[in-house]
Amino acid sequence: MTELDTMSLAERIGRCASICYKSEAKLTDAASAEGLADKMVKSKHNSTLEMAPVTMSFEIEEGDLNLPEGVKHHPIILDLFETCPKYLVIDSLGEGKYLISSTVRGFREFVMEHPESELGWIMAAELRPSGLFNDIITHESGLPIDVLARRLSLDEIDKLPTKLHLRHRQVTVKFVVNRAVTHEIVRHRPPSYLQESQRYCRYDKEQFGSEVTFIKPMFFAEGTEEYALWVKAMEETERIYLKLLETSSAQAARTVLPNSCKTELIMQANLVEWEHFFHMRCSEAAEPSMREVTIPLRDEFRKMFPQHSFDRRMPEGWVEQ
Repeated sequence: MTELDTMSLAERIGRCASICYKSEAKLTDAASAEGLADKMVKSKHNSTLEMAPVTMSFEIEEGDLNLPEGVKHHPIILDLFETCPKYLVIDSLGEGKYLISSTVRGFREFVMEHPESELGWIMAAELRPSGLFNDIITHESGLPIDVLARRLSLDEIDKLPTKLHLRHRQVTVKFVVNRAVTHEIVRHRPPSYLQESQRYCRYDKEQFGSEVTFIKPMFFAEGTEEYALWVKAMEETERIYLKLLETSSAQAARTVLPNSCKTELIMQANLVEWEHFFHMRCSEAAEPSMREVTIPLRDEFRKMFPQHSFDRRMPEGWVEQ
């Protein structure tokens, strides 16, 4: 979903959040998408806030780096490390320079859980123009030292050295597959996910045209007895589902829907996690329907990032069982 990379943080969140409700058609412009993002903040639908990744650089002025012998980091950084921050990826570049990557959710929750961290307030203040922190910023940072903080552009992230690029570059992908495949995808940690919701999407009206969409299984060839049985099962399931909707809610009727149901899933992760994902889901041991989408996807990643092979390699001397 490279189109997201040119959007504001709020618009990006709104565009991704709409997949849950299949309400993309209602987002007619950037303002409507940003309005949905504001609703996500207010309703605490925090998983949607993970769809806005941010990488920030921090530089402590040299004059403030008169550290005692044996101490590598300024106290403000040591305070950050002591919080064991969730969701934050932190790298030291030396000489008082640091890279910190997370998402809007990660930075928001860090500030809320660690209000004593002045560095957290610097992060939030730097991201305040997005409008996604107005409810939690209560004061301006008053650090006694000079800290230069700024958000990195995507071009700057893509010019980072290999190891840093793998850790700080995030990519967002939308899958259109059956629910058996997404059940496996969401087992991966720590990527972020949003998925078409059968609780909110009623397949008996509006854009769904009073029908359920299924993904044809690759296991049964059309014209075979097995395929005919699968079609029969899907038609009967659809009939029962639509009948239940006459007297039940979508979340109640969905209990009869099978793994063959089409769904849409957004997955976002840094390149380290994508590399592991491809290692697990492109192998010959992976489920065939999964490989059907992951192998072409890995080819696309290799085109986008030719400096990376996306072949997981074990450290020298290790033997993988």
